Amino acid sequence: MKKFILAVGLLSLVGTAFADNGKNCEELKAEIAAKLDAKGISGYSLEIVDKGNASGGKIVGTCEKGSKEIVYKR
Repeated sequence: MKKFILAVGLLSLVGTAFADNGKNCEELKAEIAAKLDAKGISGYSLEIVDKGNASGGKIVGTCEKGSKEIVYKR
């Protein structure tokens, strides 16, 4: 059940994050982190990478007009 709630939370974050591709990456990363923290999720990292370089994590947002991605790792 805990994994299901985490998956639903991440999917809702993805929808929010993809809605505004023109955002500043650091600003978007801070917003995603605040949402994760508010849900009580801990032990994660968010990393800003160039598009296509998201190895070993889940893409939870894009920024700088789609040229960068924010990757969630547990």
